[in-house]
Amino acid sequence: MADTINVFNRGTVNCHRNRAAENFRDHDFLISETGERLCDRLDDVNRQFPIALDLGCRTGGLSRIIGKRGGIKKMIQCDISKAMCDHADKLVVVSDEEFIPFAPKSFDLVISNLTLHWVNDLPGCLTQIRQTLKKDSLFLASMLGGETLKELRQSLSKAELTIKGASTQRISPFADVKDAGNLLQRSGFSLPVADTETITVSYPDPLKLMNDLRAMGESNATTDAYKGLTSPKLLMEAARFYVEDFANADGRIPASFQVINLSGWSAQ
Repeated sequence: MADTINVFNRGTVNCHRNRAAENFRDHDFLISETGERLCDRLDDVNRQFPIALDLGCRTGGLSRIIGKRGGIKKMIQCDISKAMCDHADKLVVVSDEEFIPFAPKSFDLVISNLTLHWVNDLPGCLTQIRQTLKKDSLFLASMLGGETLKELRQSLSKAELTIKGASTQRISPFADVKDAGNLLQRSGFSLPVADTETITVSYPDPLKLMNDLRAMGESNATTDAYKGLTSPKLLMEAARFYVEDFANADGRIPASFQVINLSGWSAQ
């Protein structure tokens, strides 16, 4: 859409995923966990979905998790990153999630695991998803919400204010659950549902968390992200604040990931 605000640099998203692809499976614990939970939701639906689309497949982990659940006979996978697709199973299409290249009424199920939070025109993307669904077909997705990495966000901001007297955006902004639910309805889905859960991961130190985010391809990709290298001084100061403000009695630090779960049906 011409008036869409480009919050995210899709080229940067692609670069981050290409860089992470080779060793992604060594760091995909969060994506695997949310994928398992998405598939559990599919188990609760007493329907068959012979032809499915995994939108934002990365290296194909969701396809391996889902197997033949839901009566799936064919799973088409797509991702913006060719390097990720090269590590996925067959039936893979390299495609930007903002421009879905499939004909209307192609799928019985569209499922997307932790990728839609990088989309600029989310209403437009959801509308495209609905249009690719057959009548009475299902959309299931998870995406990161606005409370994600709140501890890291606070620590980086505090460190920048201490060192520079001002802070920049170093963690991507994400939607909240109410907005996501409204967007489902606005995009024409029937029986729209949006709920949220928080997954907290324990780390030995903040630098391990930052390394994992990079290895997952989940580094900041906003268009106005700080372009220079983060100085060691700033990283060390942020790590110090993180430990001081959030570490438990064992010295480990929590990293919160707010996951928004979406579901809706195509009535057309």
